[in-house]
Amino acid sequence: MLDNFLPPTSAEYFRILPEIILTIVATLILFLEGVFGDNKKGIYAPLTLAGLAAALVAAFAANGDQGPAFQNMLLIDGFATFFRVLVIGIGVLVVLGSTEYLARENSKGGEYYALVLYSIVGQCVMSTANELIMIFIGLEISSIASYILAGYLRDDPRNNESALKYFLLGSFATAFMLYGVAWIYGATGSTNLTMVRGALSSSNGPSLSLVGVSAALIFVGFAFKISAAPFQSWAPDVYQGAPAPVAGFLTVGPKAAAFAILLRVFLTGFGPVASVWTPFVWGVALATMIVGNFGAILQSNIKRLLAYSSIAHAGYVLVAVTADSDIGAAAAMFYLAAYAFTNFGAFAVVTYFCRKGEKYVTVEDFAGLAQRQPGMAAMLTIFLLSLIGVPLTGGFFGKFYIFKAALDSHLVWLTVLGLLNSAVAAYYYLRILVVMYFKEPGESVENLPPLGMGLRLAVYGSAVGTLFLGIFPSAVLDFATKAALK
Repeated sequence: MLDNFLPPTSAEYFRILPEIILTIVATLILFLEGVFGDNKKGIYAPLTLAGLAAALVAAFAANGDQGPAFQNMLLIDGFATFFRVLVIGIGVLVVLGSTEYLARENSKGGEYYALVLYSIVGQCVMSTANELIMIFIGLEISSIASYILAGYLRDDPRNNESALKYFLLGSFATAFMLYGVAWIYGATGSTNLTMVRGALSSSNGPSLSLVGVSAALIFVGFAFKISAAPFQSWAPDVYQGAPAPVAGFLTVGPKAAAFAILLRVFLTGFGPVASVWTPFVWGVALATMIVGNFGAILQSNIKRLLAYSSIAHAGYVLVAVTADSDIGAAAAMFYLAAYAFTNFGAFAVVTYFCRKGEKYVTVEDFAGLAQRQPGMAAMLTIFLLSLIGVPLTGGFFGKFYIFKAALDSHLVWLTVLGLLNSAVAAYYYLRILVVMYFKEPGESVENLPPLGMGLRLAVYGSAVGTLFLGIFPSAVLDFATKAALK
């Protein structure tokens, strides 16, 4: 084994430069906080943004030198670059949207930004992984940081409950995934996705029943991370209890990375046995859309409503996965980009509106917001219309491409049922708009604080991204199509 080991080359280190930069910056922040304590709280957010900007540049640079790294455990290609850039961009929005919140809650500490960076490192590793063990390592790096972020406000019982539920259920889901990895290793003799695909394509490959069990176990781990039914029950409780900007981060960053590995594993490693897993994913996609949309109708807390909404949107992306095609992979990638801007933007508005202690988080609290703060009402309107799928927003083209991919793969019934679910979703999104524009202002919209620069950039930046993808979708879709896996 050691005889075949070759030391990493400079090119391989260059290909993982974004992860190196983020890790160094996160560790530096922890070191500086240990040295300066509370005396230099103002430097951590700018330092984090600088690290994310450097990592973003490095990700684009690494895309110019594509190839495998570290004994083919990592693969830097267009697909990896797309998700790297996406999760790093989400990180920028999260930092901008968190500074004001942390100051308001008297919890402005460097460890928060370090945890965000470590979580993004794990997500980048997941996006580039070409090996099931590396996927597990990236998943755990991201998850452990996310568990801590969910309970970041230690004196808030809601945060403690959120973190505990997230940790316990996440641990069980990871165990299922590892068991599936062990099974596929026993069946094929490898955990490398390229070699797994080769073994499953051969005429004397393992039995389909054994492979099917392996795929199902691995899918359970992924389904938890993307909050797909029937593994979605943690999401509403965790998102409701976590700090608002953290909840926004969890709905887009880890979920995008989880879909990256789901696409990589099932459309490449398990691609030759699609007949085994596509019927199962078909059912999960439908169940996820139904549970998410009908669950959201019953919610009065806007964070829980957006949590159920995120479950439904995971179902839409699973429709593209079920299509098992290049077009489906590209549609899923575009949808995740549009959803990231849209959903985090909505949570950024909630972060601004809820005030200290997250006092105002019910749908009725938003009554009359358009009269007192028309700018923020307009931004939330853009995000809600995108979640519905109204033209000129990223959500419209996201759903259009997903359902087109499904039709091209002859998934007619799944497409019809998906469209009906979208119609159901319009009800609870429009309910928020009716409350904002047609109800009299209450106590919750009086004396709204001024909007800080960081949160302003997060909200308006998300709105610009949402509208840009709705007006110029080809700018992202063309890259996603070229980067599609097959």
